[in-house]
Amino acid sequence: MSILFVLSSAPNTLKGRPTGWFLSEAAHPYYILSPHFTIDFAAPGGPNPPLDPYSIEFSKDDEESKRFLNDDPAVKSLLENAKPLSTVNFSDYLAIFYVGGHGPVIDLAIDEVNIELANKFYRAGKVVGAVCHGPAALVGVTGEDGKSIFDGKVVTGFSNDEEKELGLEKDVPFLLEDRIKSLGGTYEKADKLFSAKIAHSGNLFTGQNPGSARPLAEEILKTLQGKA
Repeated sequence: MSILFVLSSAPNTLKGRPTGWFLSEAAHPYYILSPHFTIDFAAPGGPNPPLDPYSIEFSKDDEESKRFLNDDPAVKSLLENAKPLSTVNFSDYLAIFYVGGHGPVIDLAIDEVNIELANKFYRAGKVVGAVCHGPAALVGVTGEDGKSIFDGKVVTGFSNDEEKELGLEKDVPFLLEDRIKSLGGTYEKADKLFSAKIAHSGNLFTGQNPGSARPLAEEILKTLQGKA
């Protein structure tokens, strides 16, 4: 039984700031889910997707993130052998999980291969999870009825206020909160900036920010174990 982690291959934001996937948003879910499921990594560009350098500084005191980055040969191998999205067979996986970082807003949001793959997961009723900016990878995903994956669902993701707090609202082609709302989602966020918030609506699981990655993975684990 396997879960696919999808990471961005975008190295820079619109304004040239280095970006990619966010360290703790991969590390925390990985260590919650990997004891129970086989994990594969995939990215539009395949092996060694770029890591957002800011996320290394952000996670400098987080033991799981440091282990993930420096001391885990299994993770090193997964990153070095990350599958190109075009080679992924969705039937090999129970669930798909999108790691955040600003990268997904740049590449995964408009990547046709990604959209087709996520459509298959969603339409098959499999778990679709995404944290922080990860839900940006789902803005083109629809059900059999042609409606957005967000339509009629409670959804969270990186908020407008959090983006503005970082001063990065001009680094991305759209603000995730606005896009979720425009696609019919009921957007919810934590009462305080950067506090944990998750939403589970149907087979869609979303988390607001880095602090939401762990509780989101725990919710996904609970659901998958209930299905097993």
